[in-house]
Amino acid sequence: MEKSLFGIQHGSLILTPNEYFNLHQNTFLDLLSSAFYLCWIPLPLIFAFYLFNYRKDLFLRFSLAFFFVNIIGFIIYYTHPAAPPWYYEEFGNILYTSTKSNAAGLIRFDKFFNVTFFEELYSKGSNVFAAMPSLHSAYPLIGFIYASYLQKKHFMFIFGIVSAGIWVSAIYLNHHYILDILVGIACALLGIVILEKIIFPTPKIKKWLLDFEKAITPSSNQE
Repeated sequence: MEKSLFGIQHGSLILTPNEYFNLHQNTFLDLLSSAFYLCWIPLPLIFAFYLFNYRKDLFLRFSLAFFFVNIIGFIIYYTHPAAPPWYYEEFGNILYTSTKSNAAGLIRFDKFFNVTFFEELYSKGSNVFAAMPSLHSAYPLIGFIYASYLQKKHFMFIFGIVSAGIWVSAIYLNHHYILDILVGIACALLGIVILEKIIFPTPKIKKWLLDFEKAITPSSNQE
């Protein structure tokens, strides 16, 4: 399906974007894409810290959205296991359940700096067949949407750049197909819409959020 929807003509062959990038690698893109990938957790955490200090109401909504989108992702992982591009290139359609996770294109970052950072990080991965949805693609998008609620253009700009960077990097580094990324984006949007339009506005949840906000706000700030 990836080839039929997003295939790239290369001579007499139709390649997936991953296969195309495998033939067109360079050190600058290796380092840039690895840098984007490093942002996928730290950036939302920094944003959450900011919200906790300055907008506790949004901190709660952002945190719950992060959690809820993860739940949606995990449900899809275990009901529709999907292998990443690097697995298909190495093993084809043969299932090896004992396969360890692989840093794929990120290994080039390790080799450039003569470290084993990504190799060790991915060797601890517990689920190889969790490529769809790409939560790497979902996390910065959640940040972008809540930054828009905050109406802080600098946060929106940062999350926008990082989101686009991670989406392209996921393909370039051979970790995800475009379909994985699109489903990850859909999970983020679906989760936020369900929470913001259906769950959060209900009176009981609205009261619970307000009570929780008061509970984590220093008493001096409530006076």
